[in-house]
Amino acid sequence: MMAPVPMQAAGEPPAIEPSARAAKPRVEWVDYAKGICIFFVVMLHANGITQERMREIGWLEEVVEFARPFRMPDFFLIAGLFLASALRRPWRRYLDTKVVHFFYFYLLWMTLRFLVVDLDNLVRADGATAHGVVLVYLRRWIDPIGTLWFIHMLPIFFVVTRLLRSVPPWGMWLGAAALHSAQIATEWTVIDNFASRYVFFYSGYVLAPHIFRIAAWAHARAGAALGYLLGWGVLNGLLVAAGWALLPGVSLALGYAGALAVIFVAVMLSKLSWTGPLRYLGENSLVVYLGDFWVSRIANRALALAIGDVGSLALATTVASAIGTVLLWRVVMRTPGRFMYVRPRWLRLDDGPPPREQDGRRPLLAA
Repeated sequence: MMAPVPMQAAGEPPAIEPSARAAKPRVEWVDYAKGICIFFVVMLHANGITQERMREIGWLEEVVEFARPFRMPDFFLIAGLFLASALRRPWRRYLDTKVVHFFYFYLLWMTLRFLVVDLDNLVRADGATAHGVVLVYLRRWIDPIGTLWFIHMLPIFFVVTRLLRSVPPWGMWLGAAALHSAQIATEWTVIDNFASRYVFFYSGYVLAPHIFRIAAWAHARAGAALGYLLGWGVLNGLLVAAGWALLPGVSLALGYAGALAVIFVAVMLSKLSWTGPLRYLGENSLVVYLGDFWVSRIANRALALAIGDVGSLALATTVASAIGTVLLWRVVMRTPGRFMYVRPRWLRLDDGPPPREQDGRRPLLAA
């Protein structure tokens, strides 16, 4: 039997202090699932950086494409799992922890990238005027580019779900599934990603009890879960190879099937003591997400001096970035720059104590 499920709010990652000990059991497989997803996200970025640098496609591209149908669907499904408890909070508290909280980190890290990287490109390469630069920067507030779009989308999903929670779940799901299947493609990142991703976030919220029961089933019946994984792996691989994975309807089904596969793998790995680093990575997934843009590029440049194979360099960059982003966080947290990971109290809407995990620990990227 699995331990009872603590109702931790979605989007409130674990402890800032690496040495903190849990007073109550966590749902371990959730952290493993997040660890798997963030590793594949870092791999996507590292592979793109490497292939752009080497101007060649490496063998890791096959792994990246295999993961495409489930990489972000599972991430958003997990993000919605514990939303039910958060929806009971007063609006002011909800907006503080679910909107201002994430938007603070988005604006902070987006502005850092804009000043260090994008500004030079706009002025030197594009010849942008001061007015043009300001317009580009302001558009980033509502239309993210690059790797930070996930953090920008979460507050939107949280607000939409709260506003529409009186709508029957079946109606919400049908609408979200229709948006996904419509494969909307505009020039606006928010519109496109809302259409393609919200169905999985909402499913995580509304189907949470069933998802935890399925995970408990997999925990008790590892053989059957392994059989599912083998069948899913073959089917997912065949559909990706045939170019059918992104077809309307197929992409939705593969998103759910792949998310279930990640959950099964996470449940199995949670039984093995030596897989602790993956759980730690999942606990700190937002730390990895924030720092990946910087660490992956530095790591790739350094590793390219010793590794010539494109695929191997991309994989090495993935591992180095996953480790490096956590190390960066731990170092910065001991400096005045800790505001990069901890929102100052004066930027809070709510006067109550910062949100905490069910085990009593203060969450990472604390409000």
